[in-house]
Amino acid sequence: MIARHELMLGFGLALMAAATLCPAAAQQKAPAPAQPASPAPAAAPITPAHLAAARALVIGSGMSRSFGVVIPQFVDQIGSSLSQTRPEIVQDLKEVLTNLRPEFEKQADEMTDIAAQIFAKRLSEADLNAAVAFFNSTAGKNYVAAQPAILTDIVTAMQGWQGKISTDMMTRVREEMKKKGHDI
Repeated sequence: MIARHELMLGFGLALMAAATLCPAAAQQKAPAPAQPASPAPAAAPITPAHLAAARALVIGSGMSRSFGVVIPQFVDQIGSSLSQTRPEIVQDLKEVLTNLRPEFEKQADEMTDIAAQIFAKRLSEADLNAAVAFFNSTAGKNYVAAQPAILTDIVTAMQGWQGKISTDMMTRVREEMKKKGHDI
């Protein structure tokens, strides 16, 4: 199952790649940070074209594939769990799960629509189209194809890095505390 941090990292990497490698997106200025004292401006209505661009980004970036894997995983988990506790229902359970699977697979598409709404609220139609152009390019398609392996490698590297930082930090804290007369 794709962990939440892997999914979020994937979204971030996808957006960074689109902004970095797509000239139209790279020319855009970063939005100014929001001023805490001023109220948020009223959101412009999302047009069908804006929403279509957002949906194309969710699909083109490979993000929607992470929604699609959830249903088979749940089917497998339910099947495995119930089969262990109720072995006498295995055959009927397989049939029920097989029949219900298409019904729930449609809900993965629903999550694609939800993600598209979120993107459309946060990015202009022009920015979305620029990102989609990147993901439709050869470089974008290669990025999407390599993304699962990249994320696995990054998460593995991050775990090692976190362990090193933790050890190094504790060593330094002990050294500095020893200078102050404290042994920890």
